[in-house]
Amino acid sequence: MPKNRSGGGLTATQQAAKFLGVAALSGVVLAGIALPAAGALGLAAKGTVEGFDEIPANLKTPPLSQRTTILDSKGGAIATVYSRDRTVVPLKDISPYMQKAIVAIEDARFYKHGAVDLKGILRAMNRNVQSGGTAQGASTLTQQYVKNVFVEEAGDDPDKVAQATQQTIGRKVQELKYAIQVEEELGKKKILENYLNITFFGQQAYGIEAASHRYFSKSAKDLKLEEAALLAGLVQSPSRYDPVNDTEEATKRRNTVLQRMADVGDISRATAEKAQSTPIKLKVSKPKNGCITAVSGAGFFCDYVRQVFLTDPAFGKTKEDRAKIWNRGGLTVRTTLDPQAQQGVQDSIKSHVYKTDKVATAVTLVQPGTGKIMGMGQSKPYGLGQNETQYNYSVNKDMGGSNFGFPTGSTFKPFLAAAAIEGGKPATQMYSAPYEMDYPDTVQTCGKPWVNNSVPRYHLENESESEEGPYALKEAMEMSVNTYFVQMLQDIGMCPVSHMTDKLGVVQGDGTKLPQNPSALTLGSNGLSPLTMASAYAAFANRGTYCTPIAIESVKTAGGDSLPVPKSTCTQAMSETTADTINTLLRGVVDSGTGREAGLQNRDNAGKTGTTDARKNAWFVGYTPNMSGAVWVGSPSQSVEMEQITIGGVYRAQVYGGEVPGPIWRDAMTNALNGQPAPPFNTVDIPDPPRDEGGDEDEDRGRGRGRDRHDNFDDGKNKPGNTTPFPGITITPGTTGGNDGTPRGQTNGGQTGP
Repeated sequence: MPKNRSGGGLTATQQAAKFLGVAALSGVVLAGIALPAAGALGLAAKGTVEGFDEIPANLKTPPLSQRTTILDSKGGAIATVYSRDRTVVPLKDISPYMQKAIVAIEDARFYKHGAVDLKGILRAMNRNVQSGGTAQGASTLTQQYVKNVFVEEAGDDPDKVAQATQQTIGRKVQELKYAIQVEEELGKKKILENYLNITFFGQQAYGIEAASHRYFSKSAKDLKLEEAALLAGLVQSPSRYDPVNDTEEATKRRNTVLQRMADVGDISRATAEKAQSTPIKLKVSKPKNGCITAVSGAGFFCDYVRQVFLTDPAFGKTKEDRAKIWNRGGLTVRTTLDPQAQQGVQDSIKSHVYKTDKVATAVTLVQPGTGKIMGMGQSKPYGLGQNETQYNYSVNKDMGGSNFGFPTGSTFKPFLAAAAIEGGKPATQMYSAPYEMDYPDTVQTCGKPWVNNSVPRYHLENESESEEGPYALKEAMEMSVNTYFVQMLQDIGMCPVSHMTDKLGVVQGDGTKLPQNPSALTLGSNGLSPLTMASAYAAFANRGTYCTPIAIESVKTAGGDSLPVPKSTCTQAMSETTADTINTLLRGVVDSGTGREAGLQNRDNAGKTGTTDARKNAWFVGYTPNMSGAVWVGSPSQSVEMEQITIGGVYRAQVYGGEVPGPIWRDAMTNALNGQPAPPFNTVDIPDPPRDEGGDEDEDRGRGRGRDRHDNFDDGKNKPGNTTPFPGITITPGTTGGNDGTPRGQTNGGQTGP
């Protein structure tokens, strides 16, 4: 009866017996394990092996996880992302020194034995008996490779990793059976190549190519003898022998490898001694992983690309399928990002808004007719440090953006105008548009009418007392007259506006449809994202055809195969005549209206300003026939009122959409379109209404130009201010969306203004 040692464990002899028993328990007769001469695998059957034969031997080698490279539309690298930093290389691209060093230190008899090394087993048993422990293992390099395959397949799942590395009899026997299969199918050279590509070398480097770049900033094919020996020594314990953190231990281990290479005859004693006397000379390259490394401020676009890949069914039926492909990596993802447009976005942002400012800006550029995202950036850099963020202010919540988007103010008015014109209203439509008025008693919706039954009644007014009608649509759009557009909504009802925004892809930042109330469908009280706005306005530039935004042009695997990618879907949202009419109206905004400071030189352009209650948000959304862009400025938490504030080093008594976002848009678009064609708009003739002979009305109206904030009501429902745009930030209900304008009857609120 065997006896336990005093410490509770088995004696060395018992450990040896247990090791021998592994095969016996699996139906393998160890007496059948012979020297290599007995067979290529080192195994000869001298007894029953039926139990061993029943163990599956269908090892499926998963594709190794590698780095994924994200490129811009011209082929320039934006960023490198990976779950494991690895670049697979063929054996011919690995230094012969490295090949010899890893074999010498890990399995010197690699080319002489089969899947299992009997001499190695006996030697390990002998030394372990002498040491009274388990000082030496007996796994061949092939068996180590098999174990690494299990670990690779486990990915980052800690439970699966534990299963892949557990030291049990069953696991050891399974590894042995798979090792036999691998030796039969691959051969020694391929096994060595695979092993060097799969194994972990520390410092986040998987595989010899990544390790060579990490420690020496060179390719694996260029490794010198002493460098190869150092890397070969890391495999046993990457943390213990890490040369970055412990040069002394790393040197000792490297010299052990060199000595071993001399012992087996790979190098001479003199060569080994010379290499051993050479100090370790590292040239460390820091890991460059993830969107935080993106160039030209494209970190947020990079993260958007990742979100697209993980959420779009084009890349896999389930989120697990998509995540598996992304984490495996080795992809080359060519995106729609135009390097010139992106640089234009970044240069404009940096010159107008500082990352240390109390407010932020987000800019997104989209190509009409294709839906391609050409540029995307913001003033708070991508990161986790002070004045940095990983929230993408340009996109919706499900793609990494804010919870609700940001209230758009009067940049919403063109959607209402498009719905009215599409329904037959003339571009010369006039309304009385008084300075102030109650909201209508009722407004038709797609269902039950909206009723202004509050006490006191919902009320609104224009920015300036000089803004008093009657007005025609052209001038009302240029001056962004609130009461005009509320009267237009009463006239046509909310349902046409809802249908129009549906066709333009306009949803709230949380992905839900806009509510049917006058504030949301007239004066932009609800939160939208810059990407949503830029894409919707691109339909005006594209003569009424809306194209869903896309960010990825192509994806290729490590093997060169192409994966299917999402395509933009283009549909006619309105007639060409309606779009041409909106182009004419919005061209007037930049020519002589509230957006004059945004106007471009030497090319047709159009756009609309927007400023919300208490000036918590300011917008400019505009376009040319070949580029559409949206600019938002404000506090992501909706907590800053942009009055008496310094932005980008410039003091502002009050912020308007035309005076802060407008110039950001102008400079970004100017740079993005430099050297590009300047096609004209298709426009229509919109005659001016007859004027009062006295001219007093014109003079009064002139005093209102350039102002672009107006107030509207807050119905207390579906409002960004009643919830939190960002996790962890609490906003007092009512602060986002107003309650800051001068009350008249029912307290004004919501998001308003051009």
